[in-house]
This record gives sequence, C-alpha cells and structure tokens, in this order.
Amino acid sequence: MKDVPVAHSNAFAGANGDGFQAARAVGAAVDEKHTNPAFYFPSSLHEDTVYPHILLDRAKPGLIAVNKDGRRFVNESDSYHDFVEGMLRANAATPSVPAWLICDRSFIRDYGLGLLHPGAGAREIERYIADGYLHRADTLAALAQHIDVDGANLEATVAQHNRYAATGIDEAFGKGGTEYNQFNGDPANTPNPCLRPIVAPPFFAVAVYPSTMGTCVGLSTDGDARVLDGNGAAIEGLYACGNDMASLFRGVYVGPGITLGPALVFAYRAVMHLGSNAAVDAGDARKRISA
Repeated sequence: MKDVPVAHSNAFAGANGDGFQAARAVGAAVDEKHTNPAFYFPSSLHEDTVYPHILLDRAKPGLIAVNKDGRRFVNESDSYHDFVEGMLRANAATPSVPAWLICDRSFIRDYGLGLLHPGAGAREIERYIADGYLHRADTLAALAQHIDVDGANLEATVAQHNRYAATGIDEAFGKGGTEYNQFNGDPANTPNPCLRPIVAPPFFAVAVYPSTMGTCVGLSTDGDARVLDGNGAAIEGLYACGNDMASLFRGVYVGPGITLGPALVFAYRAVMHLGSNAAVDAGDARKRISA
C-alpha cells in the first residue's frame, strides 16, 4: 500500500510535524517498517468538512458500501481502519475511491447517514441533495446512474444483501459475525444486529473517501521512549511519544485508543527515565561535594 489515493485528513490542521522535523534535524532515525503509513477513516466531504464515518452509520443494519462496479468489497461493520484497507485493496483492481454508502429512507430515519442526523426531515435531506453531498432516486437503477456505478450489479448486490438479511448470515463478508460488529450494530434488530433489507424507496447514497487520523510511521525509539539515531544509539536528552513516535502496531489497527494508549505509556516511560537520570546526577553531585 505504498501508493494509495489518500488526499484527506481528520487530523488537526496545525499538526505539521514540527516535532518530527526538529528531531530529524539532529539525526533522529525514522522507522518505516509498517504495513500502512497511517491509520484511516472513511470520510464523506461537505464544503470544508471531512466527516469520519466511524460508528454511527456503517455498522448499522440496512446499509452497504459498493464500488464503481456496484459491488460490495468489505464488511461494512468492521473498524474504520479495516474498512479503508478494504477500499484500498479493492481499488487496485476496480475503482473503489470513492466508495458509496447505500441505504433506503428508513435507514436515515433510524440511524442518519453521515452529516444527516437520525430522523432527518425533508428540509435537511433536500439541503444535502441540493449541494451534492447526498444522492437520491426512486429506484436502484436510477440511483446507480446518479452516482455512475453499474446499475445491474447494484440491483443484484442489494438483492443478495437482502437475502443475507433474511437469514442473518452475510455469506460474502461476514457482517455482524463478530462481537465488535454486533456491539456497533443495533441490538434490537434480529437475527443479525448489522443486517436489514434495503427495500423501501427512495434510495440514498453518500460518497466516502480514505482519510487519515494519524500516522504510523514515526521516529525510531527504544523502550524508554528515547529517540534513536541511524546507528540505533539513543540521542541524549531526546524523547518521543504519541504520533511522533513510530507506532508499536506497525500499521495494524487493534482497537480504539491505538494512538492514545501508547502515548500515555511511553510518556510515563520517558518521565521515569528522566527521573532516574536526575537521581543519579544528584547522587554524583553529592559525592563530589562531600569529597
């Protein structure tokens, strides 16, 4: 995944890597041995907003994601990072950036869709249709024409999804098959909290794009968060944690807090190391004074 079409970010716009660049200027090494260079969100775009589709709609029953072929390519209820990984893998063979989230009117009523709140009324819906964020049609074929995807395949994909919803088993991607999926679904929906038929027109679509939430590639460090140079030696007095530090997980998403947890741990390690050095220095000073 070296050359991936990622042009958007959910990170703070002022995070320009100043600390990273300062460390590089004094010889810090960069650890680039990662599956992915960043952690990803699928995001929809509206004016200056990059809206991350994290939990509120993708995992809920009655929504699928399709690519330009009008076919599903991923378990929509998996983590945001895994969803984008699926999008990027599919994009290598079939245009899948953007991907399209497809649902019907009842889905928006119950769960919302992107910037549309649950229970969104006609005025809110018309606003987002007018500015091109949301697409609507009375048939799946017409919706496919609106968003330039294969109409016959979209109809077949929705029909297949609806059969899975009836049995509660997604034979294609296993949607709703893990505790993580089910937790983010709707427990009131049976037999699968992540599957419901898409049947009631009008039908809707929103485009989503890969976006970054933070980097995985970062400064090479040791177990005390000391920054290392190109020879693997610690640079005296220089520590790194958070996104400046190379991710422990090497581009694999293991769960929420994947950047926050290591930031806390290695900030603690850095302070403890600094404290131990200060104690040693103080002891040496006392010995010199007494001598």
